[in-house]
Amino acid sequence: MAKSSSKRWLQRHVGDAYVRKAKDKGYRSRSAFKLLELDQKHKILKSGSVVIDLGAAPGGWSQVAAGKACRVVAIDLLDVAPIPGVEVQKGDFRDLVFEGAADVVLCDVSPNISGIRDTDQERAAELVRDAATLARQKLTRDGVFLVKVFHGGQFPTLLGDMKRGFRAVEVCKPGASRSESRETYVLARGPKARD
Repeated sequence: MAKSSSKRWLQRHVGDAYVRKAKDKGYRSRSAFKLLELDQKHKILKSGSVVIDLGAAPGGWSQVAAGKACRVVAIDLLDVAPIPGVEVQKGDFRDLVFEGAADVVLCDVSPNISGIRDTDQERAAELVRDAATLARQKLTRDGVFLVKVFHGGQFPTLLGDMKRGFRAVEVCKPGASRSESRETYVLARGPKARD
């Protein structure tokens, strides 16, 4: 990231209402409000649910799920400071150690950005595909998969893959997501039997 764009990002970040709100409410990231909004609208998190949080750092989504009395297993390559009620694993989510079934798989993961648009889109798409595969393996029959996806050349293919892999698929953009951001979320319910 160029020095001037880093400075602009920092200025925008510091002045962001959701960043301030996250700090006030004790959330580790502004993304907590994306999940809170999506959960309020789509009823994703239920008390007692088993939730897997892929790419969990810094832990905002895990905090939200734990706050809803869910059992949470969080995994990330980066360190995640302990969160009450959350089992944290450090590593690649593709190496998740988890026995049993989950009710919800959350994935707000993003690759390390190189600045090369096509390369970054392909890396992001690969992570979404791998997360969807894991979700289909681990979710209960009526389980829910929520994943961040970036609009771009890969988006229609990813959406088609999701529709083939889940019984119901919906594209959502929460208000807490910056309007200029290419990120959106795909909410998929009911994994279909794997081929």
